[in-house]
Amino acid sequence: MTLGNGLRLITSSMPHIPSVSVVFFIGVGACYEIEAEVGISHFIEHLCFKGTQRYRTSREISEAIEGVGGIINGSTDKEISSFWCKVASQHSLLAVDVLVDLLRNSRFDAKDIDRERQIIIEEINMNLDFPQQRVGMLIDELLWPGQPLGRDVAGNKETVAALTRQQMLNFFSHHYLPNNTVVSIAGDIEQEQVQDIINQALGDWIPNKVSARFSNGGKQEAPRLHIEFRDTEQAHLCLGVPGLSLLHPDRFTIDLLSVVLGEGMSSRLFTEVRERQGLAYDIHSYVDHFTDSGAAIIYAGVDPERVDSALKAILSQLYQLKEGISEIELNKAKELAKGRLLLSLENSRNVAVWLGAQEMLTNRILTVDEIISLVEAVTTDDLRRVAQQLLTSEKLNLAIVGPVKEEEALADLLKL
Repeated sequence: MTLGNGLRLITSSMPHIPSVSVVFFIGVGACYEIEAEVGISHFIEHLCFKGTQRYRTSREISEAIEGVGGIINGSTDKEISSFWCKVASQHSLLAVDVLVDLLRNSRFDAKDIDRERQIIIEEINMNLDFPQQRVGMLIDELLWPGQPLGRDVAGNKETVAALTRQQMLNFFSHHYLPNNTVVSIAGDIEQEQVQDIINQALGDWIPNKVSARFSNGGKQEAPRLHIEFRDTEQAHLCLGVPGLSLLHPDRFTIDLLSVVLGEGMSSRLFTEVRERQGLAYDIHSYVDHFTDSGAAIIYAGVDPERVDSALKAILSQLYQLKEGISEIELNKAKELAKGRLLLSLENSRNVAVWLGAQEMLTNRILTVDEIISLVEAVTTDDLRRVAQQLLTSEKLNLAIVGPVKEEEALADLLKL
């Protein structure tokens, strides 16, 4: 359903579940920020929870939902911001009411801004001190140098310290608009009633022209390496290559490659690097998809004295992946991917997020059956073709946080 002001409403009835999840998606995040505004989307998300005309403080906001046993939170990502609430089904009207108030009536009080500025700087400091988080930032910087996807969503201390209230109000007015919003509601609901509630609560929200996002991309022609020396017990490394966008026809092929490579305890990386060679406790792979770009990344935490051994073992697995996999291994990966999708959709919040994010980012919602059909259609030839296209020496990116100094020796290993 699309309201006259452009707001899109997605509903999913789950009468067997005694909860309702309401998620508001706004098409805004790091990819919509100029360099002087880095972190402003995340800052605004925080401020929306600091007080409205009706709920004057953050405590009043949280008490309204927690007082009925619910959960309320928000998040900011590279391309999307979300505000969500999960409550017992009899309190669904309250959930909508509070979230609408956050988005339409936040006060952006000057004192709240100054206080929250310090809180966000401490959040940035915490992430910088957390090696697993820091190495994730570094691999993004290598994959998308000087681009929005390469920046940390929280921004940096300099930009956060400099952002003004007027900048935030201007940014808010250009992005927090009904024609840039998807409301996704899942759970024990009556769909017609929900449509009436949303229309009444948001039908008078005035639309406007939405500011465009900034693009990401570019061709990588040589491997990249960045080591940040830290006196830690482990060396934390991320090895990544540019991947595929949300809209790419091979999207589900690279997803299955990641499953085979490093998702789950039966994956190649877990079996070889952890179980057989004992080089890591945590090693896994993951795939990021954005509307104009993507990445495939491997993370491992290893003994600093064995970084070279771990890197050689990982690269060996990538090389073998390019040689192909068997039908048996592909079928196992398909079953794991399908099973995880189906299990995740037992939860009303997961369903609301799954549906709403698809609509927000791709303007299309694939059903479970459609996704399963796309997964089932992937062949071993597809996997080999995509692996050979993406897993090449010049596309390798290696980020390390830990007590590692052998930069030249590690750079020499970056070959496939």
